[in-house]
This record gives sequence, structure tokens and C-alpha cells, in this order.
Amino acid sequence: MREVYVLGVGMIKFGRYPDKDVPQLGADAAVLALKDAGMSIKDVEMFVCGNLFQANAMNAQRILQQIGQTGIPALNVANACATGSTAFREAYIGVASGMYDVTLAVGVEQMGKMGLLGGGARSGGESVEGVLGSGLMPAIFGQAGVEHMRKYGTTAEQFAKVAVKNHKHSVHNPLSQYRVEVDLNAVVKGRMVAYPNTLYMCCPTGDGAAAAILVSAEKAKQFTTKPIKVACSILTSDPYTERDLTMPDVNTLTKNAAKQAYEKAGLGPKDLDLVELHDCFATAELLHYENLGLCGEGEAGRMIDEGRTTIGGDIPVNASGGLLSKGHPLGATGVANIYEVVTHLRGQAGGRQVEGAKAGMAHVIGLGSACTIHILTA
Repeated sequence: MREVYVLGVGMIKFGRYPDKDVPQLGADAAVLALKDAGMSIKDVEMFVCGNLFQANAMNAQRILQQIGQTGIPALNVANACATGSTAFREAYIGVASGMYDVTLAVGVEQMGKMGLLGGGARSGGESVEGVLGSGLMPAIFGQAGVEHMRKYGTTAEQFAKVAVKNHKHSVHNPLSQYRVEVDLNAVVKGRMVAYPNTLYMCCPTGDGAAAAILVSAEKAKQFTTKPIKVACSILTSDPYTERDLTMPDVNTLTKNAAKQAYEKAGLGPKDLDLVELHDCFATAELLHYENLGLCGEGEAGRMIDEGRTTIGGDIPVNASGGLLSKGHPLGATGVANIYEVVTHLRGQAGGRQVEGAKAGMAHVIGLGSACTIHILTA
């Protein structure tokens, strides 16, 4: 397998775009990535599009209709919340295998106010998700948080501090859907969605797109002296375990992926300078501190109390504002996390810059199930 580098990235501001469709959103991000790489679509040899809710709409081909139909292979990928990061991985494999020197990955989704995993897209009546808190994902991650509280004594306030941190980070991210700082009292007393997650502890959905250009080492040398290396690209699925099947396992999937990622990259948790992880709910972020080996089992609550995961701490997590503020248009999220890590490794993150960043992790979990981890190095 050859070394693979990220040469260009692009991302549009997450939000709501009722005047555009999925191909237009994806094309906007692709053009930004091509411009960032100093390339045109004529340089791209293979294209992968990740989109979940229009998975049968041939959006890769429709995006190429917007930016240039050169006859290259075009793939369409759907893999739950890991859809975008799976598209990135397929583009990575295309270069690593030696088949191509330049590939393009786009993650894109148009959800509006659909609700996480489409819980709000029911025909007629009110959505139970976000109203009763009994939609699939709010209930799962609420219960996972309660189990952590039972097992380790974690408090609702510690989970709430995740939301405070991420909303504070988002103020410095111009591409975040929401850029509003909230204090602990506002988070704790917010409308309850699925205990212990209140409104500010749940990610918003919307529209968005992000893109990345991946290249071989030889091609990278033609365009830059400081490309970003993809140190590993890992994808796992949910293994069978002897567990209560009434509650999906939100931990093992990530633990397995993290173990493989560190082995493949030749790095450990202490070598990372920043992490963009899948904080679909505040409880999820705290759990993933432990799943990714950022701290020991049962130590996540203390980690957030000590401010270790804030910008300026020893391992900043979700400097972008995370899904809680940036938004979670499902197919776009995986590539957006890559975009954020690349931006920091280049030293281009502005007011949210993690100083001296040389290694970063992008993590996405999609229950159903898939987990991707990419470690990037400067």
C-alpha cells in the first residue's frame, strides 16, 4: 500500500439551504477542495460521494454534471453517520492501492429539520424524536450516559460541560451552523430531550457538504512541500457480543477501531494534538474519551472537569464546536471532521487553532453500524 496525502479540502457552512439541492451543495464543496489543491476536475481520476438519505439518487454522477463530466469512475456510498468518512476511505484506498494518483471524496446531506436519522421525517402527526425523547438515537445515547453514571458515578453536570465547551469553541468557527456560547446553567436547565441530554446537548441536523482531494506522494510533491499524510484509515463494523440486545453497544465499535488505528499509524493517544470525535450527544463525547483511549475507564468525568479537552488543554476535542454546534448533516460529517483536522495541521484554524498541531484524529460512529477513524499527520 502506498502512502496517501490530503492535498486539498473544502467545506461549506453548515445550515439550511432550501434554494439548493444535494448535487449543488456537493459541487460547492468539491470546487472549494479543488481550488485549495490547485487542481481542476480534469486532474481527478476517481470520485466517491457519500450521501445517506438520497443514496439511490446517483449523486456522484449528478455532482459531476455540475463540475465537469470527464468519464472517471464515480461511486456512491451510504454507511449511516459514517457515510462521508467511508467515502473518504474509499478514495484513500483508490490511491493507496496504486490504481489512482488523484481521488476526490465528497460528503453531502440535505436534512433541513428532519431530525437525527430522519426521526422527524414522519408523514403526519408529531415526531416523537426531540419531543418525547424516545426517538432511536436520543434514547440510545441517553441510556448510555445513564449507564456510565451508574457504573462510575459520572454526573449530569459533567455531561453538560461537554456542551458548554463545544458551544464555546464554535464561536471561532465561521462554518459552524450555530455560533452561540451557552453557560452551564442554561445547558442543565434546557428542555429535556432524553435524560441526561437536554436540548443544548443534542446535535442539530441541517444541510452541508465537505470535500477532500487525496493524492499519492509523487503527485503531492508536484503541488506542495507540506502535504498532510493519512497515517491510517480504519473502518469497523459491530461485532457480536453477549449483551442485552435491547440496548445497542455504543462503545465496542469505537474501541476496536481505535486499537487498529493506533497500531496502523504507529502512534498512541498521547501523540495526538487534537481529536474531532462524534459528539452526536454530549453523553457520546464523554464515552468516547474512554473508547479512544484518551483517558482510563471511568475517568472521562474528571477529564472534562479538569478542562483537558478544551482548546489550550492537553488534548483538545472538537475544536470546531463539534456536532453539537457545527451541525450534523449525516453524509457530510465524516469529511467535515477531516477538514477540521487538516485545517489545524496547516495552522489555518484562526481563533480556534490548536497551536503546534502535528497529529490529529477524526472519528465517526454510525450505529447500525460502522465506525471510521482517520489519523492525519503534518
